[in-house]
Amino acid sequence: MFQIDHALFAPWPALGGGVLIGAAAGIMALVGGKIMGCSGIAGGNLHDLIEGVPTQRWRWAFLLGVLLGTVGWIGLLGPIAGADQPMPWLGYTFGGLAVGFGTRLGSGCTSGHGVCGIPRLSRRSLAAVALFFGTAMLTVFITHHII
Repeated sequence: MFQIDHALFAPWPALGGGVLIGAAAGIMALVGGKIMGCSGIAGGNLHDLIEGVPTQRWRWAFLLGVLLGTVGWIGLLGPIAGADQPMPWLGYTFGGLAVGFGTRLGSGCTSGHGVCGIPRLSRRSLAAVALFFGTAMLTVFITHHII
């Protein structure tokens, strides 16, 4: 019924990434008093650009760090395992818009709700993460066993 693809199973890099994300969220909360919700950070930048008000530089620095970190990882260690399945740009565009709509609908993304909301014992974040994971499990089941 359930099999692990051992070629793609990499628990140590995942653990290391999780520790780094948690440390970044903790530092951001303790030092800056900010929640590390990527959709909120990106949405704040977009809102400021549309409204024509000065943006907070730390938000741009954060998003640039996410982008450069990804490029640096691929440059140092090669492509990310399992991410080599090309898709037409229309698919990426639709996926990005759907995720953006969903994060606004859910008042946040997995980093905001899962990494920052649950440790703060937010009931809304717990419900959101349960919905994220439930939807992900249903999607995997449908794509692997029904379609």
